[in-house]
Amino acid sequence: MSERLLVLCRHGQSEWNLKNLFTGWKDPGLTEQGVAEAHAAAARLKQEAIAFDIAFTSVLSRAQRTNDIILGDLGQSGLETQKDQALNERDYGELSGLNKDDARKKWGEEQVHVWRRSYDVPPPGGESLKDTAARVLPYYIHRILPAVLAGKRTLVAAHGNSLRALIMAMEGLTGEEIVKRELATGVPIVYRLNADSTIAAKDVLA
Repeated sequence: MSERLLVLCRHGQSEWNLKNLFTGWKDPGLTEQGVAEAHAAAARLKQEAIAFDIAFTSVLSRAQRTNDIILGDLGQSGLETQKDQALNERDYGELSGLNKDDARKKWGEEQVHVWRRSYDVPPPGGESLKDTAARVLPYYIHRILPAVLAGKRTLVAAHGNSLRALIMAMEGLTGEEIVKRELATGVPIVYRLNADSTIAAKDVLA
């Protein structure tokens, strides 16, 4: 039985991360820095002699390109990769495309903070982190986790909030705890799981 390995990686910096815009389901590409972050993620994985048997990503190009760069640098271009909108970033609704400072002017600092950092309060027309978890977790349980438990070394290249939802479930965190967890762009988080899907070891390759 090979090890039950799961690596989570937030995509590299996107053009809208750089411009301080709410991105959500919008589809900007990676910046030069974002591309460099994806290459750096691959270098860290290579240093740890980690390779993959299967990958999962969202339907958004910034996550897919991060996935492709990592696999390419590991000499694994063409590896089976499953793409699903269940792993998309949280939908920011009416905030999508807005500069975060402009949103604060329109709705007020406190209200925007609540939308960004509460667990279960969605922005207008969008999703809360709780809503995001409601689509990410069934996908994890039915698609990703069975691959890991079958011994497939698994990469998930996705987004800050879809990965937060996963981490919340895996690490048994509360809503208050997970909204405080920051995930750096392009930094792989390596989990090794026990047979019962609990965490045997965790390593952040920063």
